[in-house]
Amino acid sequence: MDCRRTLRTGTIIRHITRTATAIPKPTNTTTPEAARLFLAQVLSPAFPVGGFAWSQGLEWAMDQGIVTRATLPHWLADWLEHGAGWTDAVLVALSLQATDHAALDDLARAACLTSQRLVETVEQGTAFAATFAALTGQDRPPAALPVAFGRACADMPLPYPEIIAAFLQAQAAALISAAVRFLPLGAVQGQGVLAALQPAIMAAAARAAQATADDLASTGWGADIAAMRHETMPVRIFRS
Repeated sequence: MDCRRTLRTGTIIRHITRTATAIPKPTNTTTPEAARLFLAQVLSPAFPVGGFAWSQGLEWAMDQGIVTRATLPHWLADWLEHGAGWTDAVLVALSLQATDHAALDDLARAACLTSQRLVETVEQGTAFAATFAALTGQDRPPAALPVAFGRACADMPLPYPEIIAAFLQAQAAALISAAVRFLPLGAVQGQGVLAALQPAIMAAAARAAQATADDLASTGWGADIAAMRHETMPVRIFRS
């Protein structure tokens, strides 16, 4: 399994590298309007980081009947307030201000409590950094996804809560997409779940923007256990 993951990631990065010279460079992001457009681009499902392949343990929870159409909003609310949603929000905030992203990347990796969670954030962050470099010519070393994202957005003339909220919405949308594919949950219903979560996303982003490394904590034990259980599922759709 680890070899296949390495090959997939390597294939993505080699493809990005080969095609980089053919990619027209985007306009600068020195205005808020241009920055928002570019922010929407790098958080789009079309941006090749492979987010569609991951569920952060949600697949196991759905398979066990713990997460259903009725309980999905509660799972996402806990993810945002107490779990990986919150820790990623804090990491994005710290990365927007950091001068030592290598140390912050080490912290982000140490905050991953399961092997799949670590692979998920590192593989996506590596692909994000490679694609961002291809688009902008700004080479950056691989990093965990929230660090790679925050580092890329650090010079944007946008308020930190806006950048963090956009990241959280994209992550929540990816989890909801996983639920739409697994549960009897329609696409329109999924969008309703996301819309209902948006006030909490904005509130979490505002808090994270003021956070320090001391606020990097998670108590989403149920999600962590689900992620551990997912590692041993004999049949699965998602990689986490």
